[in-house]
Amino acid sequence: MDPSDPTLLVARAQFGITIGFHIVLAAFSIGLANFLMALEALWLWKKDHAYMDVYRFWLKIFALNVAVGTVSGLVMEFEFGTNWGRLSTKAGSVIGPLMFFEVMVAFFLEAGFLGIMLFGLKKVGPKLHFFSTCAVALGSLFSAFWILSANSWLHTPAGYSIASDGRFVPEDWLEIIFNPSFPYRLVHMVFAAFLGTAFMVGAAGAWHLLRDPSNARARIMFSMAMWIAAIVGPMQLVAGDLHGENTLEHQPQKLAAMEGSWERPPSGQGEPLRLFAIPDMEERRNDYEVAIPHIGSLYLRHNWTGTIKSLNEFPPSDIPPVPIVFFAFRMMVGLGFLMAGIGIASLVVRKRGHLYSARWLQKVVVVMAPAGFIAMLCGWVVTEVGRQPFTVYGLLRTAESSSPVSLSFVMTSFISIILVYVLVFGVGLVYLMRAIVQEPRKNEPGPEPELANETGR
Repeated sequence: MDPSDPTLLVARAQFGITIGFHIVLAAFSIGLANFLMALEALWLWKKDHAYMDVYRFWLKIFALNVAVGTVSGLVMEFEFGTNWGRLSTKAGSVIGPLMFFEVMVAFFLEAGFLGIMLFGLKKVGPKLHFFSTCAVALGSLFSAFWILSANSWLHTPAGYSIASDGRFVPEDWLEIIFNPSFPYRLVHMVFAAFLGTAFMVGAAGAWHLLRDPSNARARIMFSMAMWIAAIVGPMQLVAGDLHGENTLEHQPQKLAAMEGSWERPPSGQGEPLRLFAIPDMEERRNDYEVAIPHIGSLYLRHNWTGTIKSLNEFPPSDIPPVPIVFFAFRMMVGLGFLMAGIGIASLVVRKRGHLYSARWLQKVVVVMAPAGFIAMLCGWVVTEVGRQPFTVYGLLRTAESSSPVSLSFVMTSFISIILVYVLVFGVGLVYLMRAIVQEPRKNEPGPEPELANETGR
């Protein structure tokens, strides 16, 4: 199939939109599950009902997010069967078991304890309920583990052989699961989920603090969110740098597209940091480039004059759409630095004792509410568009992975999915915004932490 075939382009657009929605929902579930676990632990430890009030506040949002996220995941399974049948046939023996493990180990763990988490606090007692919350949080991380292992294998395949009919045959499952890019992607994605959730929670807390600086529940939300931003933000920058080194080793043309590097600099000049450019795919050069010499060498090669492989060193048919990758990467990095900066600024304000009265910081955090998830989506655009024109990097092209279906079929399913998503996610977004702007209810009746044995009989 021609890479520019309209059927292939529509199938790719359909999957891209679907996975974009699912990534945000899945990451929000991971972040909220672990945030809820921390809240309940603090409630049990400090015996302060304000923590349980905040827990109940976000539990409703978590339940909505899990429900809608599960539906979006099912749509993706449908698309694998209808639009990407050749990929399933050729790589299914590797990807299929990893997806199966995600369902068996992670989804069942989450689903098994989610009911207790949602409805069981007054029935099973605080300690068993906390165990259920921990199980759901752990299940969310297990889910990320298996899904990212499967996705990373597509980028850095390992532990396989190729049969005579072109199918990928598993040879070493440890190499498959722990393929070269997997550890970096897992850490980078989990940190992204925590940051995205932190800024959503922090924005809700900031919103209520702007209305009432003495609101104890808003203070808990804002304080915990800023701690995560201050700790995870800088760690994410380090994780991203390590992930970039791994990409340089295993996917050099993706990194060249991220940097917009068409030609290697002359010897001794080093790789520049391109702050802005408009990559021209036809002329194979950048227009209106604004760059700082040598800075690229510092973060790419950790020296003053190192260079990377340029795009012109690869066949034109093997390089990804450079403008998309180039701009998405800069947006991701820019938002990442901004979130880390806000986290560090919150530490300074906290040390001065003004965290809950610094209205300028609270207003900035409200504006930055979606920043973590926007950065995450940009990162996935870099990851997946940068892998093009391959589905299994270097081995199976995207044009060879699609199903032999008609354009009318793909277009019909694409329009149907868009209409359903606009309805479902539109309603979900309205509910989310209404829930966030409502103040958490105070001191709802519930079992006391110290009475776990009596209430758990």
